[in-house]
Amino acid sequence: MFRRVAGLQDFAPKDGELVDVRGRLDVYGPRGDLQLIVESISRAGQGALFEQFLQLKARLEAQGLFDAQRKRELPLMPRAIGVVTSLGAAALHDVITALRRRLPHIPVVVAPARVQGAGAPREIIDALSNLYLLTQSGRGPGAGLTVEIDVILLVRGGGSMEDLWAFNDEALARCIASSPVPVVCGVGHETDFTIADFVADLRAPTPTAAAELVAQPRDVWLGVVEGIETRLRDSVLRKLDTLAQRLDSSTSRLGRPSALAARQRFGLASLAQRLKFASLQFLKQRDQVLKGLSGQMPMYLGRGVAVHQQRLDRAQLRLGLLDPDLVLKRGYAWMADAQGHTITSVRQVRAGQPVRATLADGTVDLTVS
Repeated sequence: MFRRVAGLQDFAPKDGELVDVRGRLDVYGPRGDLQLIVESISRAGQGALFEQFLQLKARLEAQGLFDAQRKRELPLMPRAIGVVTSLGAAALHDVITALRRRLPHIPVVVAPARVQGAGAPREIIDALSNLYLLTQSGRGPGAGLTVEIDVILLVRGGGSMEDLWAFNDEALARCIASSPVPVVCGVGHETDFTIADFVADLRAPTPTAAAELVAQPRDVWLGVVEGIETRLRDSVLRKLDTLAQRLDSSTSRLGRPSALAARQRFGLASLAQRLKFASLQFLKQRDQVLKGLSGQMPMYLGRGVAVHQQRLDRAQLRLGLLDPDLVLKRGYAWMADAQGHTITSVRQVRAGQPVRATLADGTVDLTVS
């Protein structure tokens, strides 16, 4: 293999590894050796499967099927658990045993499917689809079941890559990604990885571990309940103690009503005394105010009369200055026609018209010439 061809390969073959090569035969002239000139190389057998696995993994990862954001939390207390595996598999026995040990009261619905062979991916997809119906309506197809599955376990025991190849199917990966509830994948041993492991909400190293992840031990929940019971009992006892103290205090007050009545009478007498004293003080203050006002009243009245007299004198003086008689005494006359209308312009009279002139000491009838 020439360096140029080797640089184009995406893996480095190792000693003893089975590979498929393509090239051509040639004879090296100087020595007469027959040579195989390799033009391409790829893994053979399990190596070819691994290459397909890597290609599918890269494609689905690029499409977001492995994103952590789409992974869901497992329910703390599922109402029912679905299991997809083969009925004859040891993994089913391990899962059922673990679930019965931890949560014997939780229903388990098994959807059987082949987990190895050419038709296994299709059967696994059908089994998952049947369980999806239980998560949506609570009824399985034709089974008359009335459970509601909150989590699904997809499990299988260990094996070679060829044995686990059904879990590297693209259609199965997309079916797992469309699950309405969290899916836990426990396929193979701890070192085995499949496409289903990456697309599932959670990967478990073994089928038993998958069962343990979705089933908290009953003792844990019983301990939680006991803790809640203890806190509730303590809270009730503290409340009862507080109420008992309040009852004792109320009883002591009601046990001697005469003392309570005496305290009330004393309080009323004190209030009456304070009211009497305050009333006397108020009346005394009002009396002093009235006496002070009565002594000052003549002075205030005299000042008021003098002020008003001055204002009256000034008004009389101004009014006298406006007296028309004073004007007539200075030699002026007030002219009026026969009807008594004041004449202020020559345009209001004509020749021969009688008019009357009012002087300071009388009137004179005149005729306009």
